[in-house]
Amino acid sequence: MKFNKIFVSAFCAVLFAGCMMGPNYKRPDLDMPVSAQEEDFSVFDKVRWWEMFGDEELNKLETEALLYNRDLRQAVARVDEARAAVGTAVAQQLPTIGAAAGSGRAGNYYGSGQTLSTGTVVASFELDLWGKYRRLSEAARAQLLSSMAAKDTVLLSLTAEVASAYFTLRTLDAQLEIANRTLQTRKESVRIYRSRYNAGYTTEVDLRRVEADMYSVAATAKSLELSVATAETALAVLAGRSPREIVEDKIARGGHLNAALLLPVVPEKIPSKLLAKRPDVRSAEGQLIAANARIGAARAAYFPDITLTGAAGYASNQLDQLFRGSNGMWAFAGQLMQPIFAGGAIVSQNKAAKAQYEQMLAAYEKTVQTAFKETLDALNANRINRESFDILSKQTQALRRGYELSKKQEDAGLIGTMELLDVERNLLQAEMNLASARQNELLALISLSKALGGGWDEKCGFGPFEARIQEEKARWEQQKSAGRTAAEQMAQM
Repeated sequence: MKFNKIFVSAFCAVLFAGCMMGPNYKRPDLDMPVSAQEEDFSVFDKVRWWEMFGDEELNKLETEALLYNRDLRQAVARVDEARAAVGTAVAQQLPTIGAAAGSGRAGNYYGSGQTLSTGTVVASFELDLWGKYRRLSEAARAQLLSSMAAKDTVLLSLTAEVASAYFTLRTLDAQLEIANRTLQTRKESVRIYRSRYNAGYTTEVDLRRVEADMYSVAATAKSLELSVATAETALAVLAGRSPREIVEDKIARGGHLNAALLLPVVPEKIPSKLLAKRPDVRSAEGQLIAANARIGAARAAYFPDITLTGAAGYASNQLDQLFRGSNGMWAFAGQLMQPIFAGGAIVSQNKAAKAQYEQMLAAYEKTVQTAFKETLDALNANRINRESFDILSKQTQALRRGYELSKKQEDAGLIGTMELLDVERNLLQAEMNLASARQNELLALISLSKALGGGWDEKCGFGPFEARIQEEKARWEQQKSAGRTAAEQMAQM
């Protein structure tokens, strides 16, 4: 008798607790490099990393993009979808309760039967003995984790794209300024050579060469104007502006390109906790955890499903007497479904689950590889681009001095027109290259901030920061509304 009680207790414990099929998740072991201390990169460990450039207009554009960018809104909606999927997976572990009512009359060739009316409440519960639904719930939660990290990846990429597009626009502004300044110099040269030609002091060949050089610079200036306009609209889209705002509003600029702040020293080694500071790595791991859990869910299909069903209600031949106590009824049943032959479907499902895990494992490893590659590339770019900027600065200074001396020599008749034009072209190209080198310095810092996760945290992501952004939304909308009202009033005057 005592043995029977122990057996029943053990059976009930197994019945209601069940077991979990499939492997428990373990983070893959990777061949990691010896890395630097994390505090070496503390200057980059800020959510608003772009504020290090000290440009208020860039700060405003970043806030605008975080509030209105459509790609980010899609990512947020995908998180909501994944959160709803978690609710669905959890619900599968709970009993289902439903109500049913009916009334009808049946008969045959020999006559009519009796009228029967029923009203019942039915409860059904599938015992999760093998952990199928718990594994599916685990997979759904991991999918939610992945979606949240993917949304944070979009947010980080968006802020990096906005900063890159902004400094690209500022570079184009600087190059257009250089081209227009050079064009004015060329126009003055053409005016002087035309006067000399009319007075008979120079040949038409020299005049046409100077004119051709002027038109070349003018064409460069027009090309840069188009690039500036295209960069403005691209930045407006990143900021999430409406079609009217894209057409009517201009992108505000901060100071000159050279006014942006630069960090004096960037460490050369990769930080030790890079995997915990990149949302894309966490997103890929979430997919891996989900795939691992689905292996257990697929493996549970080899074992029987046990469903318990209970019903209670009333049945009566008279509808008006349906809910009398004497007409009460109840039923309880258990059902066991054991797969015997499924044409290889269960085997195929298990193979598919394992194959999906291998795919997610390869994707996770590739994401980690990419994380270290991007970080190493950004560190190298910071070092080399700074050295390149210093070299190009010296080259430009030398060419400017060479141009001043060559102009004096040309005025004195010591050198010809072609020699001066060559010096002018080289100076123009050097100034353009110097502006690009400055841009490369800034873009390298942006790439490093993105590669290091931009202040992202594995435990809370960008959560607190996003809450502060939403608090700013009302104030932002109020300012935009006030601006539109003022513009409309000016238009009516």
